[in-house]
Amino acid sequence: VESTSYLPDTDEPVWVLGECYNAKTGKTELLSDVHSRLWFTYRKKFSPIGGTGPSSDAGWGCMLRCGQMILAQALVCSQLGRAWRWRAEGGQPEKYHRILHCFLDRKDSCYSIHQMAQMGVGEGKSVGEWYGPNTVAQVLKKLALFDDWNSLAVYVSMDNTVVIEDISTETPEQACSHTDGHRATTCPHSQSHSDWRPLLLVIPLRMGINHINPVYIQALKECFKMPQSCGVLGGKPNLAYYFIGFVGEELIYLDPHTTQSAVEAEAGSGVDDQSYHCLRSPRRMKITNLDPSVALGFFCKSEDDFDSWCNLVQQEIQMKRNLRMFELVENHPPHWPPFVPPTKPEVQTTGAEFIESTDKLFESEEEFEILNV
Repeated sequence: VESTSYLPDTDEPVWVLGECYNAKTGKTELLSDVHSRLWFTYRKKFSPIGGTGPSSDAGWGCMLRCGQMILAQALVCSQLGRAWRWRAEGGQPEKYHRILHCFLDRKDSCYSIHQMAQMGVGEGKSVGEWYGPNTVAQVLKKLALFDDWNSLAVYVSMDNTVVIEDISTETPEQACSHTDGHRATTCPHSQSHSDWRPLLLVIPLRMGINHINPVYIQALKECFKMPQSCGVLGGKPNLAYYFIGFVGEELIYLDPHTTQSAVEAEAGSGVDDQSYHCLRSPRRMKITNLDPSVALGFFCKSEDDFDSWCNLVQQEIQMKRNLRMFELVENHPPHWPPFVPPTKPEVQTTGAEFIESTDKLFESEEEFEILNV
């Protein structure tokens, strides 16, 4: 473990995913929290994507790895709780290893780089092409539909607007898929109001044109203070980071730009997980250096969590800021197309649609609404 001296010697609070720490008196607890987050990086020597594609994501997979991190944080909160901490000496719960298996670099892992890259083809991205925050959010939304164990609902907002009515439509347990022979039977309780699928809420935003507009900085900080905070996808142009908190005017992040060898693990067994936790001191960068394209993440395990989040957004973002980062509305806007809860795509790509040249690797993201300034 590297020295912790890189942490600022400050009296200012350090916020990490809704938890507040004192850098002087709570350093051990702060580092334990950061080290417990699942850290996904570039990997090499995995089976080629689609059979004939790349066997490493070095140079192009950083936003996909950040997408894995934000989703893993939601699964950890859902299955183990926000207070769970990783221990380097081992002895993790079985559910922890099951979560990690979802992200191993193999084609049959639910959220593997293979699945993400191939699902991205449906979003217009070649395998090996760089993704922005919005695209990776759309990919996660689709992959979550194939994950029966976690039954996570992933809602990605449109046009900087979170629609409460649409989330209420998406989060109830649909029909529980207990299969009786070839006939799926619906659980009798599945229509009751009390059912709520754990929710990962992703809000893609563009907080400025070429640089982050300073008026949004305080609102961004408020997001990290919320108990529902699941981090932020973003970074610098073509360099993706997973932001997990802030101290003063600096963001704290996990950096996927380290290439490690793929880890092999048999289904149902424990995973050698030392390389999935970043034991370096937390990395920091000035908020003003942030690229304006980001995606905010929030995790709501229960309907009460979501209601509480809505109240916090109204108090801390909607009412206090001249320029709101995003809108929170009760009803689906009438001029929008009807809301359709996501369903499993019928055709899984073969993964044969590979990138031909590196020219397309670093196209900028143009799929964001510009926030009105």
